[in-house]
Amino acid sequence: MTIDENEQIIDGGNPLSVAPMMDCTDRHFRYFMRQITRRTLLYTEMIVTAAVLHGDREKLLGFSPEEKPLSLQLGGDNPQELAECARIAEDIGYDEINLNVGCPSSRVQNGNFGACLMAHPEKVALAVEAMQKAVTIPVTVKHRIGIDDRDRYEDMANFVRIVEQAGCRHFIVHARKAWLQGLSPKENRTIPPLRYEDVHRLKQEFPHLFIEINGGIKTLEQVREQLKYVDAVMLGRAAYDNPFLFASYDRDFYGENVTPPTRREVVEAMIPYIDYWLAKGWKLHAITRHMLELLAGVPGSKAWKRYISDRVHLSNASSQLLLDALAKVS
Repeated sequence: MTIDENEQIIDGGNPLSVAPMMDCTDRHFRYFMRQITRRTLLYTEMIVTAAVLHGDREKLLGFSPEEKPLSLQLGGDNPQELAECARIAEDIGYDEINLNVGCPSSRVQNGNFGACLMAHPEKVALAVEAMQKAVTIPVTVKHRIGIDDRDRYEDMANFVRIVEQAGCRHFIVHARKAWLQGLSPKENRTIPPLRYEDVHRLKQEFPHLFIEINGGIKTLEQVREQLKYVDAVMLGRAAYDNPFLFASYDRDFYGENVTPPTRREVVEAMIPYIDYWLAKGWKLHAITRHMLELLAGVPGSKAWKRYISDRVHLSNASSQLLLDALAKVS
């Protein structure tokens, strides 16, 4: 798929995204990823509606223009609150709003949102409808194939059918069910078996919808294979554990006539950014922690991580630490 140099493809078009991940996809990680891929759609961490409405919005929602295209993932179940949060996000400049209907954590369940909303598709539909009316940017839904014993394909299809009637056209499907009791969020990402065929069938039976698949996809070859059956692929932990995996994606999936960056170029591009945030009082570790896996899978990876980790908390640590670490690896 080829896109114009100045065009941003969001709903109904972007074939790749990096999943929203708690304690991972903050603004520093997103800026770092932008030095590797310009086109891949990025997400915030999930932010609950109460935090958006009553918290520090600059801290929670702030982003650099370079991070776009960018989607805000919201957690909540109150249509009016979600609509107000969507309005705030659009005013700030987000490109998309995504509703979390997939997180199985106990905190989310106590708030009666996340994955437990799969049992209440009508409530999700009301929330989507309210957000659609409040904004002009796309509203999407990220969900599981099922929860607990409510995990037949027919249950998921019914969920999508009801939410679609509220105007949603883009569904991101984590191809695992979630156990709301008995498994931790981490275990829910690995233990329930992947059922890609259910997501493929969903696309076949809802060809007019934009269906994106998520879960267990780790390589370029797997991305290509999935795109034979669905419209888009979302990578989660693979993106965080091996971010340089995306270095060729602008060329390979978006048709850009570009040479993929080198790891050294990525590090050098981060130096002014790091200096800026250090001058504002941020700790170096807040940024470098996202960069530790830049050399994943190549010789020198362990030395790179060890050099940074051993020195990042020193009082005189600066962006030069990364350049020194590269020199040690070289």
